[in-house]
Amino acid sequence: MIRKLFLTPLQKFIKIESFSGILLMLSTVLALIWANSPLGDSYRDLWQYDLGIVTESFEFKKPLILWINDGLMAIFFFLIGLEIKRELLIGELNSTRKIMFPLVGALGGMVIPVVFFLVLNQNPETVKGWGIPMATDIAFSLAILNVLGNRVPLSLKIFLTAFAIVDDIGAVLVIAVFYSGAINTTLLMIALGLLVFLYFLSFKGYFSKFVLVFVGAIIWFLFLKSGIHPTVAGILLAFSVPIRQKIDTSTFLTHLDVVYNNIKNSSVLQTPILSDEQIKNVYELQNWSYKFRSPLQHMEHSLHGWVAYFIIPIFALANAGVLIDSSVELDTALVINIILCLIIGKGVGVSSFVLLAKKIGIIEIPREISFTQILGVSFLAGIGFTMAIFIASLAFVTHPEYIDSAKIGILIGSFISAIIGYMILRMGSNTIPTKSKIAA
Repeated sequence: MIRKLFLTPLQKFIKIESFSGILLMLSTVLALIWANSPLGDSYRDLWQYDLGIVTESFEFKKPLILWINDGLMAIFFFLIGLEIKRELLIGELNSTRKIMFPLVGALGGMVIPVVFFLVLNQNPETVKGWGIPMATDIAFSLAILNVLGNRVPLSLKIFLTAFAIVDDIGAVLVIAVFYSGAINTTLLMIALGLLVFLYFLSFKGYFSKFVLVFVGAIIWFLFLKSGIHPTVAGILLAFSVPIRQKIDTSTFLTHLDVVYNNIKNSSVLQTPILSDEQIKNVYELQNWSYKFRSPLQHMEHSLHGWVAYFIIPIFALANAGVLIDSSVELDTALVINIILCLIIGKGVGVSSFVLLAKKIGIIEIPREISFTQILGVSFLAGIGFTMAIFIASLAFVTHPEYIDSAKIGILIGSFISAIIGYMILRMGSNTIPTKSKIAA
């Protein structure tokens, strides 16, 4: 029963992320077809269309693609922040023993690709792209694992999820430190002051999503104007959402029993509306339900579908439309560099760090996970789509001529990594018997 309580939310998460990966792929294909079709100009014009607020005394407008990359992606990073906080407090990263296995894999998956990039890079103008091959796209990679069904154990999916989250932490730190502009310290200090205010409210047990949204919008704007990329604000805001409930299960059940009896004994009108007694008790039920649920868990659950099924596919549609034409000059060296970093850098980095850590006794690998499966997942880690494209747009903001080259490298590298990882896992994994088969 306890195992089911813990695994069911994770299995739902994996299911959502897997379907999100399919939508991501469809959005990518659609973007490529649209950008290279006779309607290609409409594709580029759409994402460069300016939206915002313009008055006599105030002007704040940005191209649509920046509203997506700076605005919608802040919500994506907010969700990542919620997941990171949950995992650190009560999940797969809440103890040294649990965190070491994915942590070692993530370190290998970040360090080796960066070293590869810096060694292979010969152009000073593209050196800022070193952060591109760092992160793993959890939606795509879990979608591949899901295709394999019961050929891979759940513990392997947990490993992939955990080290992808650690990857995200690393990528966020890199964005905050290395890919932000000149910093306006006054605006930044005001934003940090507002964050401290939200943290204080959380510490005192007060949480309001309306306060979070209102103050969060101000913090996002201040981060944007201060020179720190606004998506970092999304991560920091997530840590102000409390995970603890206001009442425990026993207290909730006691009040639930009272509300149930009150509703049962309330007068029932002959018309299809509630009586005053019923309305009062329904509000009472809502109040106790609000106190019983975890704010972080509720917000994470509410946002996951929006992010997986809308924000990430829209991001892919807006950013993956690379013009593939002989008239477009690509930096072949950059394309090849990113491809090699995603395929070899990730494949070698994750697997070699895990193998070395196991040999010297730093980590323990679950028995049901073979080294062949770790190798397969290491290559799946080379699917760096969402975060890689996002970092590429930041890295080459002053040299936009390299962005298309980076995107082509990411698309090709991610595709080849997916194929190699899938084939290794397919050939190196046997179907895991279900409980019914074992019982038979």
